[in-house]
Amino acid sequence: MDTVSNGGFLQFSAGGILSPLPGELARDYGPCDYDIRHNLNAQYVYQLPIHVRNHQLAHALNGWQISGTMFWHSGMPFSVLSTPYSACVQETPNAACTPRGIVQGSGPQFASVVTGVPLYEHHPVAGVTQPGTLQWLNPAAFVSAVDPGTAQCAGGDDPQHCQFGNLGRNALRGPDFVWNDFYLTKWFPVSERVKLRVEAQFFNVFNHPNFGLPSMTLAGIPGKPPTQTGFGALAYTTSPPTGLLGVGLGGDSSPRMIAFQARLEF
Repeated sequence: MDTVSNGGFLQFSAGGILSPLPGELARDYGPCDYDIRHNLNAQYVYQLPIHVRNHQLAHALNGWQISGTMFWHSGMPFSVLSTPYSACVQETPNAACTPRGIVQGSGPQFASVVTGVPLYEHHPVAGVTQPGTLQWLNPAAFVSAVDPGTAQCAGGDDPQHCQFGNLGRNALRGPDFVWNDFYLTKWFPVSERVKLRVEAQFFNVFNHPNFGLPSMTLAGIPGKPPTQTGFGALAYTTSPPTGLLGVGLGGDSSPRMIAFQARLEF
């Protein structure tokens, strides 16, 4: 738990250094940006118990090994925010446009939660879910203090409606991460001290997609789909801890990849 993670380097942290209200840094107190509550890593190696004495068959049947790695961890935390207040009024015809409503602070302005409504929704929502994305959050469960359609406080620019949301920092969780690699290895004796190792490598052997956090986390107004377009949907895959092309190169973010290699061991 903290009020800002890693010096503001990770997402939602840069704005978390300052509170939207002076003296209320405690509003940003919540799970760390990299808080993973459950994490399981496993490796296995199994030498197939085949020992054929026939010289010809031994080359084909002996020396097989299967191995692999498994990774699973629970979802990363993230926040749902209110749309920034940008409306203003002119006190007199020639006066400058003066912002009204919510105090404009440097910190995040969190949305509010609708009591009794499930926070997560994994089915497409008409008018909200965009093609090519998967719905993760329930748009009906979150209310922005500011109506994205008018840029004014939802319900009116008055003290009753211009209030900060009740949702805390990093109160939501993204999808779990699951990854499995599988290796099939065979040794061929070349001489007394030299072996030829041939291996088939299956990265993400089950072809399981792993999605990052929702791209759009600015809440809208329930019942107004135009103010919630794209909210709470999963739109991109995340990088695995292992991969054929190496982590972070962009070519191995989720699909199954198969590689074959051969090398001499001595």
